[in-house]
Amino acid sequence: MHRRECYHDIADSPYHEVIKLHLIKDISIPAIMPEYKLIYFDAKGRAELIRWIFAYGKIPYTDERININDWPAIKPTIYSNKVPVLMIDGTPYNESLAIARYFAKKVGLVPEDELLALRVDAGVDTIADKHLEGRPIIRAPISNEEKTKRFREELFPNVLKPFLVDINKQLEGKDWLVGDKVTWLDLHCASFFDNHKVKIPYLLDDFPNVDKHMKRVKELPGIKEWIAKRPFTFI
Repeated sequence: MHRRECYHDIADSPYHEVIKLHLIKDISIPAIMPEYKLIYFDAKGRAELIRWIFAYGKIPYTDERININDWPAIKPTIYSNKVPVLMIDGTPYNESLAIARYFAKKVGLVPEDELLALRVDAGVDTIADKHLEGRPIIRAPISNEEKTKRFREELFPNVLKPFLVDINKQLEGKDWLVGDKVTWLDLHCASFFDNHKVKIPYLLDDFPNVDKHMKRVKELPGIKEWIAKRPFTFI
C-alpha cells in the first residue's frame, strides 16, 4: 500500500527547504534602474546623440552641463580629463560613441543582423570623421559670427555638401539609412545635420531626402519632446 502524505503548510513538509528554493526561483524580482549622469558642456556637440538615444528609450538621467569658463578648474577632476563622461551608479565611462552604442543596443536601435549592424557602425564612424573636420572651427578663439562665416564658406562647400550628396542618394525611396527600421545611425545623422542648420540655415535646401529624413527622426516619440524642451545652444 502506498501512502500519500498531504501537508497544509510548507513548513510541515520534510522537503520544505527544496520547495522554498523553487518558489524563490519563480519570484520575479524587479531590476533596479541604474543611476545615470551625463556630464558635458552646455552644448550639443558630442553629447547630443547620447541625449537623443536617452530620449528615444525614455531613459531617465541627469544632464549635467559645464560652463565653458569653468572648464579649466573642473577638467582635472573629470575622468580622463575630457567630456562627455557618463556616470553609471557613480562609476565613470568615456568616449561618446561607445556610450551611445551601449545604450542604442539597450533601446533597440542596433540591428540584430550583424552585417546590418556593421553598416550602421560604418555610417556612424563616417559622421564622426565629418565632425572632426569641423572641430578646428569650433575650437577657434573667434566669435560665433566669425565661426558661422567659416562654417558657411569653408565647411559647407568642402565637407558637408559632398557628404550630403551621398546621403541624399542613399535615402532615395527609403525612410531609414540601413534596413527598414530606425537605427542609431539615423539619430546620429539627423542630430549632426540639425546642429549644423543652426549655423547654415540653407544646409538642406538642395537635399530633400535628407531634409525629410531629419524631420522624420525629430518627430520620433521621446526625441520630439526632448527637442522641444532642450536649451538652445550655438554648437
